[in-house]
Amino acid sequence: MNAIETKLKGCFILEPTVFEDERGYFFESYNSGKLEQILGYKPNFVQDNQSRSSYGVVRGLHMQEGEHSQAKLVRVIEGSVIDVVVDVRSESPTYGESVAVELTAENKKQLFIPRGFLHGFSVISENAIFFYKCDNGYNKASEDGINPLDIELNIDWKIPIEQMIISDKDKEAQMFRDFKIKNLK
Repeated sequence: MNAIETKLKGCFILEPTVFEDERGYFFESYNSGKLEQILGYKPNFVQDNQSRSSYGVVRGLHMQEGEHSQAKLVRVIEGSVIDVVVDVRSESPTYGESVAVELTAENKKQLFIPRGFLHGFSVISENAIFFYKCDNGYNKASEDGINPLDIELNIDWKIPIEQMIISDKDKEAQMFRDFKIKNLK
């Protein structure tokens, strides 16, 4: 497995070693020992989630705060997405910066997202099945998020705005400036 740390400390693109022959392919999608070597600690994943979405869907930007914050290991089983993370760790030198990675069933890349990040993705194929592991369970009271079309963050979701499918909850989410003000208190 090849691990590439992004400009956001602790956030890694993971590229598996894929063995292919006339029968198809094989790769190790998760190995706790190897991930521990890369991260320097062992995440304890407690929940797996999967979603299916069609072209134009934008999900995010979401996170859980406080004791319910989550680290995630994300990948695509079918199709293609643009996966986006935003560093909102208050003491981080990259606070407010984002990284976008194309994750596809073909490239088999994964993204490890540490706690303290907003996360979202857009579907750029006809359909996509998105799978992720979390190191903490879902807690509705700890939810937070930012509108995926926030001007300050200026994320390129690789979908024309008129073709985006965004939930009402995400459309009505706060802007990054309000998130910053709230989290400075």
